[in-house]
Amino acid sequence: MVTDIRELKDRFPVPGIQFEVGNGGLIKVTIATPLSTGELYLHGAHVTAFQPTGCSPVLWMSRESHFDADKPIRGGVPVCFPWFGPHPCDSNLPSHGYARLKEWDLRGCGLLSDGGVCLELQTHIGDFVLSYRVEFGTKLKLQMSVQLADGTIELQKFEKALHTYLRVGSIHQVSIVGLESCGYVDKVGTVTTKEASQQAIRFTQETDRVYSDQTTACVVHDSAMERKISVVKRGSASTVIWNPWIEKSRRMADFGDDEWTEMVCVETANVGENAILLAPNQTHTMMAEISCLDLGNLDAK
Repeated sequence: MVTDIRELKDRFPVPGIQFEVGNGGLIKVTIATPLSTGELYLHGAHVTAFQPTGCSPVLWMSRESHFDADKPIRGGVPVCFPWFGPHPCDSNLPSHGYARLKEWDLRGCGLLSDGGVCLELQTHIGDFVLSYRVEFGTKLKLQMSVQLADGTIELQKFEKALHTYLRVGSIHQVSIVGLESCGYVDKVGTVTTKEASQQAIRFTQETDRVYSDQTTACVVHDSAMERKISVVKRGSASTVIWNPWIEKSRRMADFGDDEWTEMVCVETANVGENAILLAPNQTHTMMAEISCLDLGNLDAK
């Protein structure tokens, strides 16, 4: 694995891509092209910034986030794998699995035909080989592929999620459309199954919902910032919607007490009843495409 910045610079001399020492001494990749700017830490293969030209930042990062090789980063796009949430059998194992705690191997960087750039990363977790392609252009495109390591002969089950934190002006002025006709599992308090609301999602309290067996896109309407953020997905049968609200925010050491008003998670996932059962010689690929329409800037033009 290449972890030396000088070696990374020599190996990947791609215009628009730089390698730097980031917060906590962790290595980060910074992106600056005419289409967008962005940032990715090799720790967790964690996208921590994406801003299309002419738009406000799309991703939210906590001001209290740890940047520590032994801890996950809070905000951006964490990779959850091979389980989602607490481990089902052992509470001592890390929440959301090991992927966001590992330093990933940068396998490639390149220019795209539209003027954007792409990064190719890989890591091994148990019997799994994870390959991750991240494209920074006018949209942020994320593609996660999972295969079984050579020599694995049995079926393996896993969950995975791209736990995307989106920046909003005020959670009180946010609505999400695309899931109106879907029932969901409500994980706040006692876990219960709820019927489809037939209405856009709005936020008045802690929200932690898993929508299963659906592949539709979601659009976040953010009145305070005068914009819409679209999350289109493929290879994903679950969508998770999350905002911790007041009390849970106060209980999290890496989350500011008042930061819940500035973010919402729209997570592309395969979790719970949509967990993946993978056979040797198979590949499962999940993709998310995040784009932003800044209505304020559009009106100004």
